[in-house]
Amino acid sequence: MSEERLRDGWYVDERCTNCDVARQLAPELIGEVDGRSAVLRQPRTQSEVRQVHAAAHACHTRSIRPAAGRLDTALDPFPLALDDTVLLCGHNSPHTAGANSYLLRRPDGTAMLVDTPRWSTSLAARYEALGPVTDVLLTHRDHAAHGRRYADRLGARLWIHEGDLDAAPDADHVLSGTDPKEIAEGVIAFPLPGHTKGSVLFVADERYCFSGDSFYWSRTTGDIEVAESVTWYSIGELAASLGRTADRLRFEWLLPGHGDRRHLPADDMAERLRRLTARTRELRPRPVDFTAVRW
Repeated sequence: MSEERLRDGWYVDERCTNCDVARQLAPELIGEVDGRSAVLRQPRTQSEVRQVHAAAHACHTRSIRPAAGRLDTALDPFPLALDDTVLLCGHNSPHTAGANSYLLRRPDGTAMLVDTPRWSTSLAARYEALGPVTDVLLTHRDHAAHGRRYADRLGARLWIHEGDLDAAPDADHVLSGTDPKEIAEGVIAFPLPGHTKGSVLFVADERYCFSGDSFYWSRTTGDIEVAESVTWYSIGELAASLGRTADRLRFEWLLPGHGDRRHLPADDMAERLRRLTARTRELRPRPVDFTAVRW
C-alpha cells in the first residue's frame, strides 16, 4: 500500500492526525499503522461501503478519500442513530481536535446537542429539521469552538463550567463547583475537574454518559480508561473527581468525545468505573504525549 495512496480504491492521506474516529466507524477496514490510520482492505459489501463513508464524513481532516477524490454526499449517514435516543453527529471539527459530538433526544420532542460538530449552516439545518434543540452542552474547553454559533442558530442555551469559562465567556448557563446539578428533567451535570479545570460529564436518564475527555472506552485494553498522557489540568484532580463521583454514576452507554463508545449493562459499567477510579489514584503527572493514548 505504497504511501497509502491506492488510486483504485479508498486511501488515507497525509493529513491524518491519528485521532481514531475513522477506526471507530470502520474497524475492519481502517486500522492504525505506524502511528496513523490506514486502509487495511477495500470494502466488499454494501454494509462496508456505508461504514467507510461514515468514517470519511466524520474525519476532521477529511483524510479518508475515495479514488475519485470527492465524497458522495448522498452517502453521508449523519446524524447517525446509535439507538432511539442518541445520534452521533459526525462531521468532526479540526477546531475541537476531531472530537465526537452527539444529539440527545428528549421525551418531549426536543433535543440537546452535547459538544458540536464542525460549523456549517447545512449541518445546523439538519438538527433543526429533527425538532427544537433547547441546549448546547459543552463538556470542556477543548470542545467549545462552535458552541455559540450552534446555540445562536438553534435558539438554544449554551452551557459550560466556570473552570473553562474563558473558552465560552458568553455562555448562557455557567456550572460551578463540584456538586452535581440537574439541568433538565433526567439530565444531570457532574463537574469532573481533571482533564481540564472545567471538565463536566452529562448523564441522561441513568442510561447515557457523555464523558467528554474525562474517560473513554479503549479497544486496546477492552476497558474504560483515562487519557493520562493527555491531561491538561491535573491527573491528581481527575483521580479525586472520580473518587467523589464514580459511585454516583449509573449508565449503560459510554459516549466520549475522544476514544470509542460502548454499550454494556449498568452494573458492568459501574464495576469498571470503580476499578478505573482505583487505577487512576496510582497515576502520576506526565508530559503530554498524544502518541501514548491507548485507543
